[in-house]
Amino acid sequence: MKSLRFASAEALASHPQVALQSLDSVAHNLYPLLFKASYLLERAEVIRALLQRWPLEEFRLGALLGPSTDHAADLRDRACRACLEACLRGLADHVLRGTGPRRLLLADLTGVRDVQVQQCPCGRALGRWGRTELLARTCCELQADPRAARHSVKVLADIFVTDGNFQLVVQALGPAASTPPLRLRCLSFRADSLEPGQLLQVLCLAGPGELRRLQVVHNVRLHAGHVQQLLAQLHFPQLVSLTLPARAFDPPPACAPAPEGEDSLLTSIAWQLSQMTQLTELSVAFSTLTGNVQKLLGPLRTPLRVLDLANCSLNHADMAFLADCAHAAHLEVLDLSGHSLIYLFPSSFFRLLGRAAQTLRVLTLEECGIEDRHLSTLILALGPCRQLQELRFLGNPLSASALRRLFLALCELPKLWWVEYPVPKDCYPEGAAYPQDELAMSKFDQQKYDLIAEDLRGVLLRAGRDDIQVSTPVFGSFDPDIQETSNELGVFLLQAFRTALENFSLALKQME
Repeated sequence: MKSLRFASAEALASHPQVALQSLDSVAHNLYPLLFKASYLLERAEVIRALLQRWPLEEFRLGALLGPSTDHAADLRDRACRACLEACLRGLADHVLRGTGPRRLLLADLTGVRDVQVQQCPCGRALGRWGRTELLARTCCELQADPRAARHSVKVLADIFVTDGNFQLVVQALGPAASTPPLRLRCLSFRADSLEPGQLLQVLCLAGPGELRRLQVVHNVRLHAGHVQQLLAQLHFPQLVSLTLPARAFDPPPACAPAPEGEDSLLTSIAWQLSQMTQLTELSVAFSTLTGNVQKLLGPLRTPLRVLDLANCSLNHADMAFLADCAHAAHLEVLDLSGHSLIYLFPSSFFRLLGRAAQTLRVLTLEECGIEDRHLSTLILALGPCRQLQELRFLGNPLSASALRRLFLALCELPKLWWVEYPVPKDCYPEGAAYPQDELAMSKFDQQKYDLIAEDLRGVLLRAGRDDIQVSTPVFGSFDPDIQETSNELGVFLLQAFRTALENFSLALKQME
């Protein structure tokens, strides 16, 4: 649905030359409407001119593209390259504008969502890394332009930094001028393929006091000493979400393993986390935490809503703590992949889901060794989770008959709309080992899988649950950030592999 006002704005934006000639006559409170109409129609020249003349003190991209009473459609999943480039060029034009008022004080460029299939007509997306590079380049160009010194705009952004754009981002964040034309501040920060020193340097410049989300992922090689130093030197009073890379709690290489129960680095890290009074989301997947979950999570002052403990080698004490701790009753998103939950910890797992049932929306149980014999326990544990919306359990050796039975039970969960299920073990050669590597995972009988998948969809249709979307992403879900930087990550991994081989060769020579 759209209002008559929006229809009028759309009609004006559809004629760019007329729109450009009429902008000075458009009422200031109609600029947001005309911006959304121009973004919908991908009129880059109109978008640029709107930003150049923006008559309001604030420009908030996510709010402008979201649903409104004038236009119900949500355009925030349209990361349209042409439109976003026009926004940045128009913002630069506004700062450099020689005549006319310049009222803009804040440009919030957050709120755009990266999706696998772009909804914009052109289909050309500008991902988070590309948006970061474009914004940083714009900042640097304006720093070098003397005309820009007369006006300064605070810019809020979601930043994605890798080794490929590190120097440019550092220059944009730390200009020589005391008041740069665009004062870049980060609300969300993602780092990949950086050295620990680079990470610390760029975070210092990014304004950690305003940071809400920090993701340090994949190819940033941190150990517990680095994490402790990072949290001790920088303060994140507004941080809501923290993601650390694999093995982030391993001891430093030169440090002897701490006696059981006496890990001073982990104790210090837990204390630093407890000072973050806004922290409600924590992801520490692929970090060994055996027997230390209580030490890490116990001191936190606020209940966690999102918790990712995938492949953290949890033991009975860890699961018992999770089931009984204050966080359990507040969890909305939980990932316990890589643990034999029902085989090793059936009572703790059952108790944990029971306590989380009133809030849990997203549950991931990939490669948890769930077999047909565990199905009754799983169905019983999921039964109370009436708020569950998404369930992912790839990589579990379940037969077609077990999946059929599970789908019948899932039909009883009223809010469930997304399910990712494994290729049935019937489709693999008899005796196939689990967990599977990528090669083994891809070698299944496609024709048999298609027949089983059709039968499972029939189960949903006959139960009146055609609203549930089901899929089997064999190699994992789509990650827009990895997709965008795959070439750089590939080079980084090859370099790391070469370094490892050189170190191995050197060690062999020393042994000789």
